[in-house]
Amino acid sequence: MTFEEYIEKCKRTYTWQGCKDIEVYMLCMGLAGETGEIIDYLKKVGFQGHALDIEKLKSELGDLMWYFAMLCNFFNIKFEDVLNANIEKLQKRYPNGFDVEKSKNRESEE
Repeated sequence: MTFEEYIEKCKRTYTWQGCKDIEVYMLCMGLAGETGEIIDYLKKVGFQGHALDIEKLKSELGDLMWYFAMLCNFFNIKFEDVLNANIEKLQKRYPNGFDVEKSKNRESEE
């Protein structure tokens, strides 16, 4: 499935009926909330003795992607453009691959 197809399928369950001016904030809160759920789940796995359930993790990552997809849709941003911009940024930041020293001194470059 392409990301555009995924967005179309997500729209079927997107029923926001509120003010368009605050819609983006609702999507951002959902994205942050789902990120928190992933972190909490992995905390339980890493520190509380829970077994890793890949299906549970995929489900939580899917919820995160739903909000990500709806944000892309809201701003009419193509997924490929997000991927390309990220790779360009990383290539510029770390032209020879990740470097600890470049990472430590990155704040002064931004």
